[in-house]
Amino acid sequence: MDVQAAKMIGAGIATLALAGVGIGLGNIFGSFLSGALRNPSAAPKVFGNLLLGFALTEALAIFALLIAILLLFVV
Repeated sequence: MDVQAAKMIGAGIATLALAGVGIGLGNIFGSFLSGALRNPSAAPKVFGNLLLGFALTEALAIFALLIAILLLFVV
């Protein structure tokens, strides 16, 4: 197998993590919306946890893209 082809395949596999990030973000915001509609007075109390979950999930997406870019351009 050509080295360039292996780099492309590796970068493609690294970006598969973005599908998991999309599913995770949907779960986070869907659960928050469901809980906020059931108990609106508790929504401001858990908003900080929502933002923390969002930030950590997005960090995984950024790391996955970083790995893909490193595989394409550095290795």
